[in-house]
Amino acid sequence: MKNALNTEYHLDSTDKEIIYMLMDNAKTSLAHISRNVGISTTAVHQRIKKLEQAGVIENSISFLNPRKIGYKVVSYIGVFLEQPSHYHDAVKALREINEVVEAHYTTGNYTIFLKVLCKDNDHLMEILNKLQKLKGVIRTETFISLEQSINRQLRV
Repeated sequence: MKNALNTEYHLDSTDKEIIYMLMDNAKTSLAHISRNVGISTTAVHQRIKKLEQAGVIENSISFLNPRKIGYKVVSYIGVFLEQPSHYHDAVKALREINEVVEAHYTTGNYTIFLKVLCKDNDHLMEILNKLQKLKGVIRTETFISLEQSINRQLRV
């Protein structure tokens, strides 16, 4: 059996309709999807299970609105590592910093590019101080997001 995560999955138009409805609201009922897509609830359930097993749908979660719970500063931080060999240790340490919500190993100027949520600029300074003390980090470069203009998932 092929590894489902390394195999491209073909989506038909019904799969796409189901996925779009779940992307808009992960709590959408099977009955509601069934009525809108035109297949039985059992068929909807079976398709969702196949999409999950194939790794097309990874999670069904609710997202917190960071601003509503006091995290008003969104920043992107480029991390420069002294040596690429420090990457795995740095990522392990970054996992321990709750405010780091994304980390990407990148090409270009930065070794790691982070998305960080903070309550205010003082909080951001605390996080920057933690980052700059990590083994192998030689410097960071920070960008503060003033407005998020687009927030969506990929539509296929």
